[in-house]
Amino acid sequence: MLPDGSVDIVSGADGELFVAGPDTGPVRRELSSGSLIVGIRFRPGAAGAALGLPASELRDAQVPLEAIWGRRATELADRLAASADAGRKRRVLEEAVIERLPTVKPPDPVVLEAVRRLGRPRSRVGALSEALFVSERHLRRAFRYTVGYGPKTLDRVLRFQRFLSRAPAEEGLARVAAELGYADQAHLARESVRLSGLSPTRLAERSSS
Repeated sequence: MLPDGSVDIVSGADGELFVAGPDTGPVRRELSSGSLIVGIRFRPGAAGAALGLPASELRDAQVPLEAIWGRRATELADRLAASADAGRKRRVLEEAVIERLPTVKPPDPVVLEAVRRLGRPRSRVGALSEALFVSERHLRRAFRYTVGYGPKTLDRVLRFQRFLSRAPAEEGLARVAAELGYADQAHLARESVRLSGLSPTRLAERSSS
């Protein structure tokens, strides 16, 4: 699993119920054949309010949901265990999140707008706070709570996700790097290794296989 800026509530194959992310590097989990895993994903900027704690406390971690929601998580795990298939498990998870919505503050609109602008070829993290009429300190603090890390890290993650969606052939890497806003192909290569553990060429090979 590669960083994407999201936070997930996951019901694992062995009945475990945990919160995953936001990650800054690859995460590997061994799964047996036929494993059933169901999850709910919070897009960047939504997790902090929905879960009721700073998303930075979940950075690069997988935390039992019980440690966050207490008894409600235990009851949710029991309901998931009694659900027969993936569709029903997903609905149970959705209902658990929806039940919390009346007591949850809506996502910070400044953060959501910042997220919308990041990861693009001409995005400039240094100019973001000025464009959104907030201080850099305020924006960093808001990002730590809602996203889990700062705007610069999310910019890198979202740009890398856009690279993954392109799945370019090896001979197109330099062109794609320039189109996505990397300084050059070497910059893309460094980011690829940092965020995935693999070179862009290897990622392209895997996506085409």
